[in-house]
Amino acid sequence: MYSIKNYSVYSAKAKLEKPISDATHTLTEISFLILRIQTEEGIIGESYLLSFQYSPMAIAGALKDVGEMVIGEEIHDTVKVFNKIDAANEYFGNEGVNRWAQAAYNIAMWDAWGKTLGQPIWKILGSSAREVPIYGSGGWISYTPEELIGEVTDYKARGFKAVKIKVGKPDWREDLERLKMVRDAVGNDIGIMMDANQGMDVPSSLQLATAAKELNIHWFEEPIKHTDYQGFQILKNQAGLSLAMGEREYSTLPLRELLTRNAIDIWQPDILRIGGVEAWRESAALAGAFNVPVLPHYYKDYDIPLLCTIPNGAGAESFDWIDPLIDHPLQINNGMATPHDRPGWGFGFKDECLTQL
Repeated sequence: MYSIKNYSVYSAKAKLEKPISDATHTLTEISFLILRIQTEEGIIGESYLLSFQYSPMAIAGALKDVGEMVIGEEIHDTVKVFNKIDAANEYFGNEGVNRWAQAAYNIAMWDAWGKTLGQPIWKILGSSAREVPIYGSGGWISYTPEELIGEVTDYKARGFKAVKIKVGKPDWREDLERLKMVRDAVGNDIGIMMDANQGMDVPSSLQLATAAKELNIHWFEEPIKHTDYQGFQILKNQAGLSLAMGEREYSTLPLRELLTRNAIDIWQPDILRIGGVEAWRESAALAGAFNVPVLPHYYKDYDIPLLCTIPNGAGAESFDWIDPLIDHPLQINNGMATPHDRPGWGFGFKDECLTQL
């Protein structure tokens, strides 16, 4: 069978002209960690995670620690390996960097298994769709008005049907003015979403949501702290806008809490935080049991194939950051993304863009 012989960890960076900020973070670099596993037969499985400038040695160390656990394991034993890592990580915690490393190996194993079978992931899992709506993301709080309008109009010119911008200024009225500028720039035929990155409180979120109704905002993402379930319930009952969240979660427990409170409209799992392919799909199934659509966080090159395998996939988020660094960027036309037909995830990082750690 196809067992894991070795692993390697790399770093890569995307171009960033100047720091960018949302309501809670300032990002000084767009960086990634890339994991490659190799089977005894020479098949390479790859995965990556978005790290920015945060804790690079901690995450790389977690990846290397897990690597020693998985050598000799069969690449199709994704659930077995997940449980093995889970048991080993319990002492220092199953969330945080340990979960990221766990998910990275899961995703790389799926890539290697797909290549072994000669099939893309979405075909292996069974498909429900062949293309997925995708929206342009960004709209950073640190942008000047000119930068903001330039970005959203570029998305529109490229055929995107929806854009998302950051909110969470000290005065919510500034957010409202930025939203108005975006609506004026893109017109009424483009969807607009807003994301506070947990940077607001319930009263200011409620005021912004109420004032923004006339702009036909599609949803409000992470308006408040992700653990404030009662706050989400209040906003769901009073704001009059769909609420989206999920990217900070490491399990389905917060989703279950929000669903039973009827306090969420859109579920946004992050495949690295939630734990990989099986955990992502488990959360999607739970959301589906409550008729809640799935619209994941960031990782479009993994999310598009997976969204094609579930009945409640609603769309994906698009950033262009890794496109210059990989061999086969995802194809997007008229606001729709189509998964690769190549085996596994269908893309890989270029060797010349990588620095081994």
